[in-house]
Amino acid sequence: MIDGLEPGWLWAIGGVLLLIAEIIAPGFFLVFVGAAAIATGIFTLLFDLGTAPQLALFAIYAVLAVMIGKRWYGEPHGGDQRHAINQPAKRLVGKTVTAVTEIDDHGGRVKVGDGEWNARGGPAAAGDRLTVTDVEGNCLIVEPVKALPSM
Repeated sequence: MIDGLEPGWLWAIGGVLLLIAEIIAPGFFLVFVGAAAIATGIFTLLFDLGTAPQLALFAIYAVLAVMIGKRWYGEPHGGDQRHAINQPAKRLVGKTVTAVTEIDDHGGRVKVGDGEWNARGGPAAAGDRLTVTDVEGNCLIVEPVKALPSM
């Protein structure tokens, strides 16, 4: 205890300082550790915890907060971004496209946005809707859109 200050208040003050540090030097990591420190402070004040339980609780809260934060903010644009730089066409996997020409294992063309791409797979007739399942070079691998089963 520092000059009569409860350990719970030290945790809470430390957490607030971490939140302020996040505002000053944003990196979007200190906010989670700060939240864990504040939560530890609250539990310490409510349940009068000793030093070892405080440290254990803080470690658990910090890990949980970082995991939740990573999951929540890990993919801000949605979808798989691992291929965004070296293989941007991989971002088309899972998208629905429209066949421009007949498509089979030997090839065809599909409309993606306002452009056309080479495609293989199917089989599909012009106008059919397809799902992109893979990309090989500049050729999309497609299959017919699966219809939902009727009940």
